[in-house]
Amino acid sequence: MFLLRRPSRREIERFIDRSHGLPLSYGPTGIVRHRLAVKRFDEQLVTVGRGQADFERARDALKRWNHFNIGWVEAFPARLSVEPETDVAVLIRHLGFWSLNGARVLYQVGGTNGQDAFGFAYGTLTNHAESGEELFEVFIDRHSGDVMYRIRAVSRPRSPLTWIGQRIVRVLQARFRRDSAIAMRRATGARS
Repeated sequence: MFLLRRPSRREIERFIDRSHGLPLSYGPTGIVRHRLAVKRFDEQLVTVGRGQADFERARDALKRWNHFNIGWVEAFPARLSVEPETDVAVLIRHLGFWSLNGARVLYQVGGTNGQDAFGFAYGTLTNHAESGEELFEVFIDRHSGDVMYRIRAVSRPRSPLTWIGQRIVRVLQARFRRDSAIAMRRATGARS
């Protein structure tokens, strides 16, 4: 949904209420987890810290959706969860207008002991301007001890405006990955 002004909290809440029960706008799920052969697969992997303490901070930041604390993108509701079946509204300010997009947390990922990896993926609903899936994950590199933050995404345009403005959309997607990595570095106290 594209808007000329920022929606109110109540409008966002109504959008989330209408999102419950909507189907995903793509299939199959798990396309970013398994790196299935798709036309456009985006990935960013950055170091956000080192050692177990930084990993704990990064995992907690991901659970609190701090990777969306970038100023021009916000996720709602205020008390978000990373539990599967959680419906999310993603509010984006771009080029002087706003868009509100529906997504659903699909699954979590992580190590068998939960101590060396954590993440989750969400998929777009039919009220999202794009169609696809995005994975957010933190893990400790076993060789270096570095804490890594990974974003994997697969998307394609769904609305006419995203088809027309595909070059701009791609720039905004790259900007989101960069800004999200900065937010995660900030959450762990890592230097850029």
